[in-house]
Amino acid sequence: MDLRPVAGPALLALAVVAASCDRKDPPVAGAAARSAPPSVRYQAHISAGAVAPAGGSLRNPYTGDRKVAEAGAALFSSMNCDGCHGGGGTGFVGPSLSDGRWRYGGAEDEIFQSIYYGRPQGMPAFGGLLEPDVIWTLVTYIQSLPVPANVPTQSWVTP
Repeated sequence: MDLRPVAGPALLALAVVAASCDRKDPPVAGAAARSAPPSVRYQAHISAGAVAPAGGSLRNPYTGDRKVAEAGAALFSSMNCDGCHGGGGTGFVGPSLSDGRWRYGGAEDEIFQSIYYGRPQGMPAFGGLLEPDVIWTLVTYIQSLPVPANVPTQSWVTP
């Protein structure tokens, strides 16, 4: 599979993130930035024998940063995330990212893992294409999306 057509938007996204953040240094490059993040423990995992594997934790360095969320909105559009998840992440072919209902978890580390590793039945893994710093920018944007007043679907979790 030729990923060269996607490389242009990815480089644009890195430039958007670097330019719109108040960072003086560029995103970390090198082996540490490209290594796979640790597995995250969360409720959606099913453990064989009720024994969970070792898991790490991930933290979003941009939690609540409005400038990064704005850069994430531009990245969301330039990477064509809205082609599946709809404009503003309201849902289209892919699920809504703004209704507060998550099949694989809506915590920052769980969203990161969904973007980094992908999910079955349609969500591609972007961890081989995007640096973790850029994925955190998308996570910041997704978590900034307002929940719509009228959600037309039912919750996955029964109260």
